[in-house]
Amino acid sequence: MISATPRRWALHRTFHHSQFPPQRVAAEREATVSVCLPARNEAATIGTIVDCLTPLVDQGVIDQLVVVDDSTDGTADIARAGGAEVHDQSSLCPEFGPVQGKGDAMWRALTVLRGDVVCYLDADSECFGAHFAAALAGAVAIPGDVTFAKAFYRRPLRLDTGIEQPTGGGRVTELTARPLLKAFFPELAEMRQPLAGEIAAHRALLEQLPFALGYAVDIALLIDAWHVVGLAGMAQVDLDVRQNRHQPLDALGPMAEAVLCAVTDRLRGDRRLTTPADHVPWPQRPAMATSRRRAQAVGSSATPASAAVLSHGP
Repeated sequence: MISATPRRWALHRTFHHSQFPPQRVAAEREATVSVCLPARNEAATIGTIVDCLTPLVDQGVIDQLVVVDDSTDGTADIARAGGAEVHDQSSLCPEFGPVQGKGDAMWRALTVLRGDVVCYLDADSECFGAHFAAALAGAVAIPGDVTFAKAFYRRPLRLDTGIEQPTGGGRVTELTARPLLKAFFPELAEMRQPLAGEIAAHRALLEQLPFALGYAVDIALLIDAWHVVGLAGMAQVDLDVRQNRHQPLDALGPMAEAVLCAVTDRLRGDRRLTTPADHVPWPQRPAMATSRRRAQAVGSSATPASAAVLSHGP
């Protein structure tokens, strides 16, 4: 096991995707793998992504490819035609009502994902390759100490003029997420893309963690996983380049607010930040394992209210 100091961790647990080619992952993995794409109106990109990933099933790299969809643009039909297993997000755990953003979709997807390792990928990537899944899944599914792996990459910035700059994407990451981690969770300061939607983790770990709703989910899972497994159980994988559509500046404010709320809620949970009497935490789904135990305890008569499926604490 490596020393858990951030710099030493970064030296030993920062991988390049070329270290986990499909052939190696297929030969060495000792865990089943499910890949999940939460999608909402991603018809422009979902077909290419599914086409890249379905061969990994035949190659023995992954066992299940799932799209959980909440779209009106035909995303589900395209994904299904490409060979993916498709589920409507709100049909999963329907007693909990309509899906409330990305984090909720990821949480509900655990009910249909069968793998010992779960790999979540964003469905809006334009520069996509099979290595996104193979490398992330391999970092966790090949025997070793890693139970949680997060992607990082170069983020080009495509301007309204049509000109593309080689860097400059990921503005909320650089202006909000990384400074917050450096100030309050310095152990995670070497995580290059704390808001990356591409992660892989042991299912047993994910079922222990709450899932914050909306854009808060990525940094919340990172901090919560670190609380459970420490740096020694984590890794980051360089996927080279990721390109997606960029949000206008006025849309970045709510994203930054979600990130800030996820971090401050965890500081309050650690008793490092005073909680005002009128404070309302960022909403989240409780750990799936906890939810299942609670549902078993209340029996078949449970309702969304009695099952307390939406929590407001870290």
